[in-house]
Amino acid sequence: MKLQTAQRKRAKIKLALQGPSGSGKTYSSLLIANGLCPNWSKIVIIDTENGSADLYAHLGAYNVLSIPAPFTPEKYIQAIELCEKEGMEVIIIDSVTHEWENLIDFHSSLQGNSFTNWGKITPRHNAFVQKLLQSQAHIIATIRTKQDYVLNDKNGKMVPEKVGLKSVQRDGLEYEFTLVFDLDMRNNATASKDRTGLFYGKPEIKLGVKTGVTIKNWCERIEEEESIDISERINDCRSIQELLDLYKQYPQYREARKAEFEQHKRKLILQQETSSVITNKTFNPNGTNH
Repeated sequence: MKLQTAQRKRAKIKLALQGPSGSGKTYSSLLIANGLCPNWSKIVIIDTENGSADLYAHLGAYNVLSIPAPFTPEKYIQAIELCEKEGMEVIIIDSVTHEWENLIDFHSSLQGNSFTNWGKITPRHNAFVQKLLQSQAHIIATIRTKQDYVLNDKNGKMVPEKVGLKSVQRDGLEYEFTLVFDLDMRNNATASKDRTGLFYGKPEIKLGVKTGVTIKNWCERIEEEESIDISERINDCRSIQELLDLYKQYPQYREARKAEFEQHKRKLILQQETSSVITNKTFNPNGTNH
C-alpha cells in the first residue's frame, strides 16, 4: 500500500437515465453517446427491450447486441466484455432493470430461508455492478421507474398514497453512477445525482448531443489548473530542499515536469555558488567589508 496525492485522471462516465416507459431513455442515450463519441461505429446498445434499439437507426450506424431472456447478471457481464473486446467506446445498456427482475424471480423460486437466500443473489448482482464501474468504456444505463406508494392511516384504515417514482432496480444502485438523470414523460431531464457538478441544481433540460459533448469535456479534462500551479510552485522554490520536497509530494508530475525540476535545480545551484563566491569576497574576518 502507498499513499498518494489525489488527482482526477481521464474518466469514463458512468451515467444512468431513469424514467417511465415512453420518457425517451433510449433516444436520449443515443444522443448523449454521439456527443461522447462522434463515430457511431464505436457505439453499441446492449438491447433487452425487444428490439427497441433498432427504432432509431436513422440517427447513425451504431451497433446493437440483443441478449435474450433470461437476463442474468452473468449474461450482461458477457455482453459488456464482448463490446469491450470489439473496441466499443460507448456502451448503452437498455435496460438494467431486467437484470434485477431476473434476480428477484430467481430469489422467489428458492426454497428455504428467504433472508439467507439473499446470500446467493447479492454476489451475482455485485459482480454485475463492478463490471459497469470498472469498464474502460463510457457506460450509459437505462433504468425503468414505476409509481411508488406508501401506506398511511386514514380514519383507522391503511390507505396507499402515491409518493413519486421509484427505480426498478436494487435500492441504492443510483449511488454507484457518476451522473443520474431523471426523465419525465415530456422528455425533460433533471440531475438527481451529479459528481461532475455540471447539471445538479440546474433547470430541467432536453438531453442531446450537446449534453454528451459537455460530459466528454469533463471526462477528458486533465487537471490543467493544478499542472500550471505545479510549474509556479517549482519556480517559487528557494532551496534545493524545497524543490526536493515538492518533487516527492507530486510523483504524478515527475516525468512530465522533469525538465522543469532539473532546470530550476541548476538555477538554485548556480545561485548558491554565486552567493558563496560573493560572501567569500566581501566578508573580512577582521570585521571589514570590501
